[in-house]
Amino acid sequence: MAGLEELSREELIALVERLLESNAKLTERVKQLERQVSRDSANSSMPPSADDLPGRATPAAKPAKRADRKRGKQKGAPGSAMSWAVPDTTVPHRPSGNCGCGADLAFAEDLGVERSHQVHDLPEVRLTVWQHDVHRVRCACGTEHLGSLPDEVPDSPLSYGPNLRSLVVYLLVYQHVPVQRCVQLIADLTGGKGPSGGFVHGMLTRCARAVNEVVAVIRSLITMAHVAGFDETTLRVGPAGSRRRYVLSASTETATVYHLGGRDLDSFADAGILPGFAASRCMTATATTFTRAGRT
Repeated sequence: MAGLEELSREELIALVERLLESNAKLTERVKQLERQVSRDSANSSMPPSADDLPGRATPAAKPAKRADRKRGKQKGAPGSAMSWAVPDTTVPHRPSGNCGCGADLAFAEDLGVERSHQVHDLPEVRLTVWQHDVHRVRCACGTEHLGSLPDEVPDSPLSYGPNLRSLVVYLLVYQHVPVQRCVQLIADLTGGKGPSGGFVHGMLTRCARAVNEVVAVIRSLITMAHVAGFDETTLRVGPAGSRRRYVLSASTETATVYHLGGRDLDSFADAGILPGFAASRCMTATATTFTRAGRT
């Protein structure tokens, strides 16, 4: 402090100004560091796996529901109430028994419907077996002819029809139901044994073959786009999720294609899109957007 006493007034003012400037820079730096440390998967685009990194704060718990929030449908939310419909089946309910005068009500004059009640329900679900018999016929000239099966009937003695196959694909792909649970669900629903696990799993390959041409068109549209986004999501497979794979995606504003692979550049390249985007890139915490070469 003895040195400060020897400084002139002008020198002291200059020193204070330098200290204030340095303090302002340090304050701004601390704010930046606090913002970086406070970022997590709940308030930014960071993946959940980054929450466990050293120095990261635990994501704040989601706020509890407001106590004044009313139960049921909220204002502005789309309604889902049942509406009066044209009935598929009408069941009449006439009075039965005898009148007080002793006459049988079965012969009473019908005065019309007093009121109606509609019940919306599912019909009993059961497997229906259609047997397709292929006949052989002989013309008067002696030539024999054999009937043909419709396109939707496989050339095998036993098979499942298109409706059941569609249900399997819907449960597997859209509802993400595991194979064995899909087998059990269909068996419980139809009251039978249900399809085998091998058949259910095989429907994924058959479905993939059916949409090959569509996927090729989508892939071409993304490759030809000016800008495409690439991302990856962790997927655990095997017993109890023992193995880790990645669902890779390539997308534009109007098209998206998915590919299963590893978390590496080669896996993205295997999807057949990424090699066309090599000019520049803009990376974020969870995704990379590539601009196609020559089209920036």
